[in-house]
Amino acid sequence: MLHDKVTPYNNQKEKKEQVAEMFDNIANRYDLLNSILSLGIHKGWRKKCVNILKARQPQFILDVATGTADFAIACSDLNPKKVVGVDISEGMMEFGREKIKKLNLQSLIELQNGNAETVAFPNDSFDAIVVAFGVRNFQHLEKGLQNLFRMLKPGGQIVILEFSYPRNWLIKVGYNFYFSYVTPVVGKIFSKDVRAYSYLTESVKAFPNNEKFTDILNTIGYKKTYFKPLSFGIAAIYCGEK
Repeated sequence: MLHDKVTPYNNQKEKKEQVAEMFDNIANRYDLLNSILSLGIHKGWRKKCVNILKARQPQFILDVATGTADFAIACSDLNPKKVVGVDISEGMMEFGREKIKKLNLQSLIELQNGNAETVAFPNDSFDAIVVAFGVRNFQHLEKGLQNLFRMLKPGGQIVILEFSYPRNWLIKVGYNFYFSYVTPVVGKIFSKDVRAYSYLTESVKAFPNNEKFTDILNTIGYKKTYFKPLSFGIAAIYCGEK
């Protein structure tokens, strides 16, 4: 797939190694940049994801590509028994663990190194699996989604938050300008990693969004799939069940 070919540094390393290196490089500025570049609206998007899960009252939740643990922490509002966050960037998780400690959530939330394709929890382990802005970074998209499907309990739900591509031509023009020019410049100023935020733009453009992504979920075996555009289509929530 096209998105598999888009990598942060365009070198000989595997995509997952490049992604881990990129997030380690920007970890100390990631939360600040997230808030600046999304104008703070990413918090509202995440809250909508948590609200989708409320009716199911999931007890065991897996947060894939947890980063600095924002989604895992948001899931604590669901009163689960356990939230496990996995990520390939130790640098990002260091900041996540500090947040968890400050909120006194160490007994509820556990972070560990791992990626979607190879993390090896037993079959049917989780009532819910969540991913925020992480599926674009899977080295092999289908393989990662298949592994998540394996770990989801029958009847369990996956909720994925990801940048999307707006359909309205006027919004699309503004979106393209912001992502192509503003985002890389702001990223360069704050993170000193020139490629990290250029990669963000490239990976969003290459990602199979909207119906294309729900089609992939359907092919893997997820049921009752749907997507919900957010903020004029610049992001989307994707849902499915096992």
